[in-house]
Amino acid sequence: MIALHFQTLALPPDSNLLDRVDGWRQEATRKLQQSQRGEKGQFLTPSSVASLMAGMFEFNCPDISLLDAGAGIGSLLAAVVCELCQRPNRPRSLHVTAYEIDLILIEYLKQTLELCSIECQRFGISFTCEVREIDFIQDSADMLQANLFKQPVKLEFTHAIINPPYAKIDAKSQARTLLRSIGLETSNLYAGFTVAAAHLLKPNGELVSITPRSFCNGLYFRDFRKVFLQMMALRQAHIFESRQLPFRDDAVLQETIIVRATKQIEQPDTVLITSSSNVGDDLVLSHQLPYTALINPNDSEQFIRILPDSVSQKVVEQMAQFTCTLEELGLTVSTGKVVDFRVRSDLRLKPENGTVPLIYPAHFSAGAVEYPTATRKHQALAVTEKTAALLVPNEHYVLSKRFSSKEEKKRIVAVVWDANKINSSSVGFENHLNYFHQQGRGLDLTLARGLAVYLNWSLVDEFFRLFNGHTQVNATDLRNLKYPNLEQLLLLGAQIGEIFPTQRELDQLVERQLLNDPNPLENSPMTIKNRINESLEILAALGFPKGQLNERSALTLLALLDLKPKDAWELAKSPLRGITPIMEFMEQQYGKKYAPNTRETVRRQTVHQFLDAGLIVVNPDSPERPVNSPKTAYQIEESALELLRTYGTYDWNKNVRAYLVHFNGEKFLQGYSKNRNICESEGC
Repeated sequence: MIALHFQTLALPPDSNLLDRVDGWRQEATRKLQQSQRGEKGQFLTPSSVASLMAGMFEFNCPDISLLDAGAGIGSLLAAVVCELCQRPNRPRSLHVTAYEIDLILIEYLKQTLELCSIECQRFGISFTCEVREIDFIQDSADMLQANLFKQPVKLEFTHAIINPPYAKIDAKSQARTLLRSIGLETSNLYAGFTVAAAHLLKPNGELVSITPRSFCNGLYFRDFRKVFLQMMALRQAHIFESRQLPFRDDAVLQETIIVRATKQIEQPDTVLITSSSNVGDDLVLSHQLPYTALINPNDSEQFIRILPDSVSQKVVEQMAQFTCTLEELGLTVSTGKVVDFRVRSDLRLKPENGTVPLIYPAHFSAGAVEYPTATRKHQALAVTEKTAALLVPNEHYVLSKRFSSKEEKKRIVAVVWDANKINSSSVGFENHLNYFHQQGRGLDLTLARGLAVYLNWSLVDEFFRLFNGHTQVNATDLRNLKYPNLEQLLLLGAQIGEIFPTQRELDQLVERQLLNDPNPLENSPMTIKNRINESLEILAALGFPKGQLNERSALTLLALLDLKPKDAWELAKSPLRGITPIMEFMEQQYGKKYAPNTRETVRRQTVHQFLDAGLIVVNPDSPERPVNSPKTAYQIEESALELLRTYGTYDWNKNVRAYLVHFNGEKFLQGYSKNRNICESEGC
């Protein structure tokens, strides 16, 4: 352990603490080998993320003892210092305990702590610190295990802020053994760091952590959830729409979540759920969620259901009407048995004598299987002694994709394997598929069609996305899903013929048949979701750059058109609206409540771009009014309104081209070019 004494280091006049530390982060990242970072799970925290995390603390005590387990270069510590120094009620003292074992990072960490000391001194905060160059799991386990021969001194903290390593740990590793000794069974270091940090907090102590979102559900983190929630009460969760941007320097593709929790048994009535498109986006969606909606007290798995808005809450409420498990339906779901590289010598490009069909996701087509199809995949498997055990009888099944790219519109994609269309005694399902069956045999065709319709329902897909922070749909996920009863599935299947319905037709069919609601389409959360997607499609068609292709811009457009979720596009209007009325419309009509202090973000990152593109005009009722006036109002440009009223019609694409060329095209294209250049320069 090292207690530091500071003397000479100071910030240059044109720099601030967070900028200086973030520069060191980028420098250290270049020094650390990519393989080493991946192996150790080292992903250093960008300053924007660190500031967001530090701002979530309440900091109600005058003397703060702060833990950073896995401190890296000290980005989180620097953010806490900056946050405390800017608050009106500053603490009397701050003592930092930072754990780090990487020698490269420790040198930067010491410099960061020296700058933190200088900053605290400027604002009258007494600052002390200690760097512990030892393994945090080992040290915390030693402190938490008192016995007859050893009574270690246990450190206790009022606050902890952590970005723990995201590395898996082997069942026979020392880390796994140490975590078992403090009552936790887990396969990932980040869960171990989080529980160990929670153990070291004082009563009512605060913890803020950023981790993958995967702990919220699933079998692997069940023990972690139970142990953590017995000690800690969740107070706030922040999620990001983007999977890449929070840690884009390290190419982290996992969905991340920031959690604030306090060490107490009593649960709060509500939990604050906030979300943003990225850490740099000041427009923060805010939603108060009942604690029992976040964690159902009757759920033995203790799944944590993060619902960012009232629309998501409605999704969960509607899905709660379905209570059947696959086991209760007499069904099973399994992963396809054929791993193609293991049977390479038995693969055939096309069907021939002595082979059976080999089905891949590439064969999926509009609710059915198109076989054979145009693909470079091998489409047949030779029947040999080696492959016989990998085949299933050629009967009716429901197939679903196990993997989807993050760009795909849907996670759950299901089709019917209709055995009547293929003359074969057996069939092989490749390992990238899941298949539903009855004890290894096929399903009734009507049941298969009904099940496929249900799985393809947009509401099911939206429900799955809410609680699964990954792009995989594993057999376990499908077993955990709840289903309609057998009678309902057969009723759905009876209405499906050879041609599978379109997505819109399918959604209307399921909502009409399954939801106990006299006006299911009017009250459907998917009506809101679909309308927002339509608005995004319009912005993309008009050529707006990536920085404006987000929910904020889509809702702003809808507000300026006064278009409610159920209104036809031809009913679009052109009211005069200021920023505050625009945000009120978002909340009242689309259930999206944004923090009041984010109005300027709507103006700066959406409305200004709409103006530059010629899509809207400012103060048409009073052109002499200053644009910074509180009475400033915006309106859809007349020719743009005429265009948008035709959305969804046969002539839509032709009208878009005509608009860009004839109506306001030159001004729009100039604005688009400007937007694109700004967006590229700002990295959005």
